[in-house]
Order: sequence, then C-alpha cells, then structure tokens
Amino acid sequence: PVGAMGAVLMAPVALSVIGFTSAGIAAGSYAASMMSAAATTNGGGVAAGSLVAILQSAGASGFTAFANTVVASIGGALGTFVGAGFGWLSNIFQKRREQKKREEEIEAFLFGIAAGALFLWSKR
Repeated sequence: PVGAMGAVLMAPVALSVIGFTSAGIAAGSYAASMMSAAATTNGGGVAAGSLVAILQSAGASGFTAFANTVVASIGGALGTFVGAGFGWLSNIFQKRREQKKREEEIEAFLFGIAAGALFLWSKR
C-alpha cells in the first residue's frame, strides 16, 4: 500500500522534474529531449498516443483514474519487490551474524580447552 500511495503522490512531481509541466514541456529539460527525438523519428511531429504525448497530457492536466490505478499498481509491485529484497538481504546478514557468533563461541571453547590442558601440563 505504501509503494502504491507513494507512486501516485510522486508521479506528478517526477513528471514536473523531468520537464512535463502544466505550462507545457520545459525548454532544455529531459522532456524536451524526448520530444525532439520523437519529432525527429516521426518526421517533425509528435504522434498522438505516443509516450511523449501521454506524459505531457499527464503533466498538463494530471492523471486520469485509470492512470492512477496503473501507477499505483506499478508502485505497489515495486514496493513489494523492494521490501522482499530488503527482507532477503536482512536474512542473509542475520545468518552471517549468527554464524560469526557460533564461530566465536567455538573459538572461546577451544581456547578454554587449550588453556586448561596447558595448565594441567604445567602442573606435572
């Protein structure tokens, strides 16, 4: 839920940052580069329904309910993926800490045996 909400709330901010604003595509922005490339590919114009056109529409007027649903779904999936990744890494580090603790306990035990044996040997 947090990933979905974050994606829906941050998508308009991200669009604005890359240059898809309510006033149009910002000059010199990444969006302007995208528009130039799309226009060059299309023989001078940006095709209706293209990624640039869709993003500019969203930047100018906000997302539709459907677009919010798509963005929320993607954000939710990414949030789940990132959460699972952190859980996996945490599990690995926890196992390493436990292994290190066991190794230290074995070392202390063996040191105790060696010290005891040395003490008994010195009393002969």
